[in-house]
Amino acid sequence: MTSKRPRIGIIGTGAIGGFYGVMLARAGFDVHFLLRTEFDAVNANGIRIDSAVHGTLQLAVQAYASVADMPSCDWLLVGAKATSNAELAPVIAKAAAADGKVVLLQNGLGVEEQLRPLLPDSLHLLGGLCYICVNREAPGVIRHQALGAVNLGYHSGPAGDAARQTITQQGAELFRAAGIDSHAMSDLACARWQKLVWNVPYNGLSVLLQGGTTPLMADSHSRALIQALMAEVVEGARACGHEVPQGYAEQLFAGTEKMPDYWPSMYYDYVHNRPLELEGIYAEPLARARAAGCSLPRIEALYQALAFIDRRNQKTVQ
Repeated sequence: MTSKRPRIGIIGTGAIGGFYGVMLARAGFDVHFLLRTEFDAVNANGIRIDSAVHGTLQLAVQAYASVADMPSCDWLLVGAKATSNAELAPVIAKAAAADGKVVLLQNGLGVEEQLRPLLPDSLHLLGGLCYICVNREAPGVIRHQALGAVNLGYHSGPAGDAARQTITQQGAELFRAAGIDSHAMSDLACARWQKLVWNVPYNGLSVLLQGGTTPLMADSHSRALIQALMAEVVEGARACGHEVPQGYAEQLFAGTEKMPDYWPSMYYDYVHNRPLELEGIYAEPLARARAAGCSLPRIEALYQALAFIDRRNQKTVQ
């Protein structure tokens, strides 16, 4: 790391962006938060994190209602949902400094590929995989239940191989300087498949079965369904050339049993009539597996059910 601390922008100051942004600001970084509907509340009161790990953190932050008012940022952390990436592209381009690094803290496959053509070639695009139990409780109020690690991988941009590794390491060092476990990943595509091993079952079943992780893990039928869905993700990854480590799904399953009752982000999107992140978490993995000659019938059935729920939900807000 250089002696000059980089300027960091948060695009999408919800649970994810708010949590990591506050942790970085608390560590002394120059952090700038872009908000939409919550600007007035955050500008007046700052951001509060009620954390089971770090205690209660209340921080006045540099908040903006318009990207035109933000300074150019060396690093941009995109915490907004992948469903809004097309709208975010001009905002990101405006907020990024020359040679800026853009980190997508989003779930699913294909999110970088979706955004890349919409960004200037000069920007570096990275993927960030967040392993955290966190949700937004009110404007400017975030509840953090457990975990918190974020791992980074370089997707595309003007850097050569050696520089890509350096940039990814620098990003991980930013988070570690803020007390957050973070590592540089050499294979972003494989890591995104691994993240799906948890996201595919728990996100979708929280909506379909109306249950958080504790009730889902307490019932023998839902436990069996979770394990079957996990096994299909591993099968799909393997068909696409990404080997998930032996015992990885079992490790995630056992770890979830030890977690506090957690309702994944897709459940909150459903409750608040927001579009569900079905493209990256379900449609894209299914399409890639299908192209590789691999059928994933349980994931396909879950996706079809969620797509029906999502369409019905969106009709109610039109």
